[in-house]
Amino acid sequence: MRPHRARLAAGALSLAFLVTCSAPERHPRATRQYRAVLHPAVLRPVIVSRAVWRADEGAVREKPVYDSGVRAVFIHHTDNPNDYDCKRDVPAMLRAMEQEHIAQGWDDIGYNFVVDRCGGIYEGRAGGVDRAVQGAHTEGFNIGTVGIAALGHFDAGQPLPQPMLQSIAEIAAWKLAPDVDAAGKVRLVSSNDLSRFRRGTAVKVNAISGHRDVFQTDCPGAALYAALPWIRRTAEELRRSATWAGNRPPPVPVRTPHPAPPAPAPPR
Repeated sequence: MRPHRARLAAGALSLAFLVTCSAPERHPRATRQYRAVLHPAVLRPVIVSRAVWRADEGAVREKPVYDSGVRAVFIHHTDNPNDYDCKRDVPAMLRAMEQEHIAQGWDDIGYNFVVDRCGGIYEGRAGGVDRAVQGAHTEGFNIGTVGIAALGHFDAGQPLPQPMLQSIAEIAAWKLAPDVDAAGKVRLVSSNDLSRFRRGTAVKVNAISGHRDVFQTDCPGAALYAALPWIRRTAEELRRSATWAGNRPPPVPVRTPHPAPPAPAPPR
């Protein structure tokens, strides 16, 4: 009986070895851990080009300068009257702004984008809206940042058009580098002594800041400055909606209206 049992044991061992060796491998995709990836192209808003608002390309003095990416957004207002007609008046206002900025030595319109009170987004400085064009909007902090100007005057007591705020948030969500938290802070270094900070000073600012945060100015006005927390939250929500963990394209973010920010306090 022992030889028979030995043969049975040997057979069972061989079978177990065969099953183990011939078992199919787990497909690598079965255990793959996908990394969440922001898809900026999904966030790209509709932008009115320089050709459409008829920028004077012949007056531009220098070629564009490009940065490696966008670490922060600075919000401005242009100090124009607020009663303009979005379709009829804005192109001429932009051309006048371009000429004024060139006369001040900024080579071209200083802002990367201008947003009107109806939510229209206009290409500002030349160089390509999809690239990190270095603007002339925030003295000492133009490198690696984007300047967005709200067309109008938004000091205390001025109404804040909701379409304008939404468009500002959409540009910021799209242009900020993927690793930046739109509702968080970033580290920037002052490039000259003309801002609030001496050249070479490293400062922490909000990824979406107001011009006044780094320069002696009231810009972007008390009312618009008070709305920056809402703009930051909205931009971060848009970026989360365009982040997809997997190998499929992300869904298109739903442009649902957000609750309006609180009304500005009346002027004292």
